[in-house]
Amino acid sequence: MSAQPTEFLGAAPNDADPQETREWLDALSAVIGEEGGDRGHFLLNTLIDHARQAGIDVPFSATTAYVNTIPTDQEERFPGNIEIEERLRAIMRWNAMAMVVKANRLHPDDGGDLGGHISSFASLATMLGCGFNHFWHGDDGVHGGDLLYIQGHSAPGIYARAFMEGRITEEQLLNFRQEVDGKGLSSYPHPKLMPEFWQFPTVSMGLGPLMAIYQARFLKYLHARGIADTSKRKVWVFLGDGEMDEPESLGAIGLAAREKLDNLIFVVNCNLQRLDGPVRGNGKIIQELEGEFRGAGWNVIKLVWGSYWDPLLARDKDGILRKVMMDTVDGDYQAFKANDGAFVRKNFFGRHPKLLEMVAKMSDEDIWRLQRGGHDPQKVYAAYHRAVNTVGQPTVMLIKTVKGYGMGKIGEGKNTAHQTKKLQDDDIREMRDRFNIPVSDADLPNVPFYQPPEGSQELKYLHERRNALGGYLPKRRPKTDESLKVPELAAFQAVLDPTAEGREISTTQAFGRFLTQLLRDKDLGPRTVPILVDEARTFGMEGLFRQIGIYNPAGQNYTPVDKDQVMYYREDKAGQVLQEGINEAGGMASWIAAATSYSTNNRVMIPFFVYYSMFGFQRIGDLAWAAGDMQARGFLLGGTSGRTTLNGEGLQHEDGHSHILAATIPNCISYDPTFAHEVAVILHSGLKRMVENQENVYFYLTLLNENYPMPGLKAGTEEQILKGMYLLEEAQQGSAVTVNLLGSGTILRESQAAKKLLEEEWGVGANVWSCPSFNELARDGQNAERWNLLHPTELACVPYVTQQLSKVQGPVIASTDYMKNYAEQIRAFIPAGRTYKVLGTDGFGRSDFRSKLREHFEINRHYIVVAALKSLADEGKVPAQKVADAIAKYGINADKINPLYA
Repeated sequence: MSAQPTEFLGAAPNDADPQETREWLDALSAVIGEEGGDRGHFLLNTLIDHARQAGIDVPFSATTAYVNTIPTDQEERFPGNIEIEERLRAIMRWNAMAMVVKANRLHPDDGGDLGGHISSFASLATMLGCGFNHFWHGDDGVHGGDLLYIQGHSAPGIYARAFMEGRITEEQLLNFRQEVDGKGLSSYPHPKLMPEFWQFPTVSMGLGPLMAIYQARFLKYLHARGIADTSKRKVWVFLGDGEMDEPESLGAIGLAAREKLDNLIFVVNCNLQRLDGPVRGNGKIIQELEGEFRGAGWNVIKLVWGSYWDPLLARDKDGILRKVMMDTVDGDYQAFKANDGAFVRKNFFGRHPKLLEMVAKMSDEDIWRLQRGGHDPQKVYAAYHRAVNTVGQPTVMLIKTVKGYGMGKIGEGKNTAHQTKKLQDDDIREMRDRFNIPVSDADLPNVPFYQPPEGSQELKYLHERRNALGGYLPKRRPKTDESLKVPELAAFQAVLDPTAEGREISTTQAFGRFLTQLLRDKDLGPRTVPILVDEARTFGMEGLFRQIGIYNPAGQNYTPVDKDQVMYYREDKAGQVLQEGINEAGGMASWIAAATSYSTNNRVMIPFFVYYSMFGFQRIGDLAWAAGDMQARGFLLGGTSGRTTLNGEGLQHEDGHSHILAATIPNCISYDPTFAHEVAVILHSGLKRMVENQENVYFYLTLLNENYPMPGLKAGTEEQILKGMYLLEEAQQGSAVTVNLLGSGTILRESQAAKKLLEEEWGVGANVWSCPSFNELARDGQNAERWNLLHPTELACVPYVTQQLSKVQGPVIASTDYMKNYAEQIRAFIPAGRTYKVLGTDGFGRSDFRSKLREHFEINRHYIVVAALKSLADEGKVPAQKVADAIAKYGINADKINPLYA
């Protein structure tokens, strides 16, 4: 190792004694030269500590010089065949380009472009190739393989590699982004659409880094609890530098450092460009990210310059080159790669006479070959090797590349590179010549794919490398090899039975009892993962702290203040609860890691993520959609649900729409149960479907914090509960007219109260229907309508709602603690000729007592009575005056503002 003093620093304008400065620098250089960088680092830190103790303000800097972190003489040498790997990259670049261009030439008159991206993989090819050929382990059947979060826009390059490996056919390449007929390739990494290929969805951008951090932590969790040996596995995450502006991208890097996730490696592709232009035109994104990650406690490896720069940097005795590198902003670096060597000579090296002198004997072509570090296989290998051998810290590699590398004048380093997908024949010819692809001029307009002949050295090398690393990637396991048995429903009898006389519980307590029983099961108990976001006491679940402990890789190195209590706060290296703090997005990312463990780890895990329902789908909706894409299996539980149950908390805490949002996710099965037995039946069904049957669905249940007596399960209604509707209370016999009151969650009890008022005060009979899921009822009805549309000559399918309500007479009134749209979904399936009225909680919430909130939103028992009487009046079964009488009797202000606008 050598170290050179920096004359620039010694000659600073404010330097009172340049000679003394030079002596200090010479002394430090001598130490580094004789004893190494570690000794120099120690001395500098000691001096800084001493200065601070002496009262000198020493500003902290989390950034280092704008050069490679790993000195040339410390680089691990590249062990592969550079020439063959360069040839493989050239072919993959060509096929990735051809795939996109051919797709966008296919149907020019069919409504626009299919899209696709060439430039991202072009900048990443060396980094991806190095990983595939030397670092990323496949699943060996014992330890599991490495997990890859691939930068979404680089998908064509991953397909190009899989094509060379024989894992993807030419027909599939020809159907890039054409998936309807089942022959195509998804636009981005989508496990739902390619269930045996992609491991993780990474678009929407920003979700990949967040999910990956919690995935890496979950691997540690599994290992600590003895469920799986994950000690040899790594999580690799490829990100764009522009993507790092997403709040989620940096939102959990503190957790990764705090928990010492040395199985986690971020690779940030710093091509300096986002979709529209520079990421930091006036700044330096690599320096900015270095500060963020180093300050958070990560191991940061910067790879800025390729090997051709090494001789120039070695000759930079006075630091002029390093200073110009540091002072040049990213907007200028982008311009350099969008032009040529002469432009670089004039506008970069021309910034100082000594730099022009340094490159005087270099041709413009030589200057153009001064590549960025991400395109140098030796440099990339050295960075990867350092990363995988780092212990005790997560690693981020900030690797500088050129967006659109190899695309030539049409896209290389251009602002338009990201959107460039339609190349002209001249552009394609230029790329063919640059990468020496054996395609003739005559074939060029067809943009043919190129596959080396069987037995070629390229294909032989490709397969040898993957065989040595344990198999091909990316690869996804769609089902687990495990077979776990779910206990019968009777095992949860305590939740199914009616509450004792004078006893009241909430559905949240019912869930707690179900969970406690599940934890006692010898097979499923250890696989159960309670996930909480600092609300265990809110939901009455603090008993889990003592019972199964809170996971913390450091254990508990303090005495908790409540140690003398039965339910004290207990952290443990093998704890089972994942306590995520005030962090719904982190809780959801943990849940996703557990809910997809059957695929990533070949281990069935059963996660229960409990949170305020208002902070559920509203806050983590993008992650919930990603969970659907990943085929997650688990339970989400929205506590203190509905818009009127959480008295006192106010607008931001009151949920009137999470079920509507849940309905947008096709494989999310959602319920709003009222009673304990409904909770038990639904949870048990979820276990059967997800654990035993391995169905790719997940469940969302809303829970209440209101206590009331529980009626218990009526035998024979289990299937009806799951379908979403069953008759809870029949109308009083002998009533002249009847209505049907539908409800869910807490407002079902208002329907029960309205039944009494109708029968006792107005002589109207009322059937009360519990509807735990209007979403499931709507899906069933829509399925029936679709069947009937496409099978006009066959016996019509009757929606379940229609079947149930056809057994009774009278109008139908649905009331819930959610927006009217929730129950409006089933209007089309109400039997013909029957009036259907919907009450709901449209509008902003507010703080007050529950009774006042239900009056405000016009969903209490009195409004239900008025709606029932008005429906009967509309059908001519009671006089309209009776409706007016009810409005007066209950003191309803008919002229108050619509709560939607209040």
